[in-house]
Amino acid sequence: MHAAPYADTAGRAVLETIRAYGVTAVFGIPGTHNLELYRPLADLGIRAVTNRHEQGSGYGADGWAQQTRLPGVVITTSGPGLQNAMSAIGTAFCESRPLLVLSPGVPLGSEFADVGTLHETKDATAMVGAIAEWSRRVTTAAEAVDAVHDAFALFRSGRPRPVHIEIPLDVLEAPAEVPAEARRARPAQAPAPGDAAAVEAAARLLAESRRPVIIAGGGSTDAVTEITDLAERLGAPVLTTLNGKGVVDERHPLSLGSNLRLAAARAVAEDADVLLVVGSKLGEAELWAPRLEARGAVVRIDISEAQLDKNLAVTIGIAGDAAAVADALLALLPPRSRISRDLAAERSAIDAEMRDTAPETVALAEIIAEGLPDDAIVAGDSSQIVYMALGSVLRQRRPHSLLYTPTYATLGYGLPAAIGARVADTSRPVVTVIGDGALMFCVNELMTAIEQRLDVTVVCVDNGGYAEIRQNEIDRGMSPIGVDLVQPDWAALATAFGATGRRVERRADIVSSIRDAIADGGVQLVHIPQNAL
Repeated sequence: MHAAPYADTAGRAVLETIRAYGVTAVFGIPGTHNLELYRPLADLGIRAVTNRHEQGSGYGADGWAQQTRLPGVVITTSGPGLQNAMSAIGTAFCESRPLLVLSPGVPLGSEFADVGTLHETKDATAMVGAIAEWSRRVTTAAEAVDAVHDAFALFRSGRPRPVHIEIPLDVLEAPAEVPAEARRARPAQAPAPGDAAAVEAAARLLAESRRPVIIAGGGSTDAVTEITDLAERLGAPVLTTLNGKGVVDERHPLSLGSNLRLAAARAVAEDADVLLVVGSKLGEAELWAPRLEARGAVVRIDISEAQLDKNLAVTIGIAGDAAAVADALLALLPPRSRISRDLAAERSAIDAEMRDTAPETVALAEIIAEGLPDDAIVAGDSSQIVYMALGSVLRQRRPHSLLYTPTYATLGYGLPAAIGARVADTSRPVVTVIGDGALMFCVNELMTAIEQRLDVTVVCVDNGGYAEIRQNEIDRGMSPIGVDLVQPDWAALATAFGATGRRVERRADIVSSIRDAIADGGVQLVHIPQNAL
């Protein structure tokens, strides 16, 4: 069977524009209506990763984006394909992640027809627009290309959040009247330096401070050098959110890790005479508390002006790029580095609280961490082993080494995110640590990893179901219901997919099992029955 003659369709124009910005992989599932988005991929040198569910496509694109610092791109078909990606779109919005979703739509003039066409959806653009930064239904190929440029402008210079472009089927498949120059990447704007007067006032406050503290969030991950230099110049301890984990090397003497969920860590920030918050909304989901109660002055840096007073009143707010503003502050601070504070007491208090909160889970997380290489990319999930322990236990050297969703806290993120990370970066080991309940949300993605010939290790920590929800029910005086789950033979299931399944029989074998799995390569699953060891 011969391939159809190639046509320069709107689908080609859109993907050519995306490729011009450096994107080399897309995630999705081919369908009846989106084939003109798939046709140009091979010609453009774009890798197509076919997930087994569009939620996995969105999370795979997120894992890819965090390693490349480019937006993740998802192609869905119309109707159910797009709807399947909605959880990933919601995640990208809550976690401020760059995600571009492309989908076909009903032909022009067929909106709201309700006549029973395949995948007919009442209003797909409004549906996605309710949870994305923006969603647009275009009417021409030129509009579609302009929407791509607008998306990249947001990702480069604004708060990165998901966007959706719906291309009507008749527009998608029609010849594109878009000149070659219109498909080229547009120059990036210069990083916003912040208001000079506000920067000067903040520098004065920081120069005079005796107990400064820095909180670095997800909006600071492109300012590693600048935040580290600021901390050293000020002698300021650094706390991060989970999305900001590794902005300052967590082995640095001034790092107090990603521990804001612990009262002992929040107390360090609350006792500061000047608290510098970079790129974080300080949300309840990160704090595990209603709000942070700062007693000193508060300086906030954020790319979005709307964030500057959110959840914590500001003394001085600076709207601008984290690296550019931090660099401007450094230029105004005295050149002498202060003597670093001795943080032994603070570390001891944070560590004690972590262990008291979940002693058995922390002990298991420490064993798992011992089996992981220092440079591993670790994809977590909304599982107790991650949010009660591993997020604190892991001490990582650089950002985006723990892939996680602390705010949206969905299940089924870890494995597809690990797949996306490995597609993006084959130089570092990629491991997902995931609970049994969460893994069942995305176990189908084992097939994606096999098909893509990836080296990905899955560490399944099996606590018998939804253990936290079980405890929540007991705490409310309920008998446990719907939370004690029947388990498959996890190692056998992995083997059936074509992976290598490993059963851990003894606690003493956990470290060697993880190390052997990573060393052997391919898709590996290490099953750790938490309650039996």
